[in-house]
Amino acid sequence: MERVATGYGLIEGPVWDPLRGLYFSDVLNGGVFLLDQAGKISTAIPKRRGIGGMALHASGGLVVGGRDIACVSLKDGATRSLLALDAIPGATGFNDLTTDAAGRIYVGSLAFRVFGGETPKPGHLHVIDLDGTMRTLSDGVMLTNGMGFSPDGKKLYHCDARGPYVRVYDVNPDGSVGPWRKFASLGDDKVPDGMKVAIDGSVWVADAHGGRVAVFDRDGTHRKDIAVPLPMVTSLCFAGADLQDLYIVTGSRGGPHDNCGSIFRMRADVAGLPLPPARVAL
Repeated sequence: MERVATGYGLIEGPVWDPLRGLYFSDVLNGGVFLLDQAGKISTAIPKRRGIGGMALHASGGLVVGGRDIACVSLKDGATRSLLALDAIPGATGFNDLTTDAAGRIYVGSLAFRVFGGETPKPGHLHVIDLDGTMRTLSDGVMLTNGMGFSPDGKKLYHCDARGPYVRVYDVNPDGSVGPWRKFASLGDDKVPDGMKVAIDGSVWVADAHGGRVAVFDRDGTHRKDIAVPLPMVTSLCFAGADLQDLYIVTGSRGGPHDNCGSIFRMRADVAGLPLPPARVAL
């Protein structure tokens, strides 16, 4: 495992662009950055804070979470809001997100300020359809986190960091989901954060305070752990030409100083699933 970047407060939302490299956000200090394939880091979106999830858009922009769900042009920074807070009564923001094969955007809303010491309140799971309309699909998510689809698109996995477990929903042809059920747990007092799914159907989950990525087989059986040098493991991303370069991103909590959030890279023993670009109308 190699450390390829450091000096950030809380890294989140890693997404692989096969043409450019790895995009990632710093939730606390703000900004979206690009780690290109030569190892150089540049700023892609300045200042914006609270981005817990991202996806590429077919238009060439980047879909980001935070105070709303927006598509930001990587050419001129022009921002188009795709889902505003006032569309969801009681929502305080949005965390992680993912896309399905059709290009819909699935996102979780928050109902309390995670860094404000507020009492947790349950949020919801939503989908933004291709025409830009929103549907609320599920509720009772105390702290929504990582999401990902099974290889056949028939199951949606969804981390609830205050559950604390990974949910799974059966997905209907129209993009709606059935009732959720428990898929896996990282263990008592563990916090599942970001996640990705591999081509063999295994589910890879960041343990936010456990210094590891936990890997589960498609039936929810724990397969293995990948130890990470920093305790706050927030998300991960399969990358590279064969999608077997595994990037693991971290925050600073429990580390040696406030801006020690880092990106680690290693070779995985299985390829990840590519994340389809969003195709929601702009």
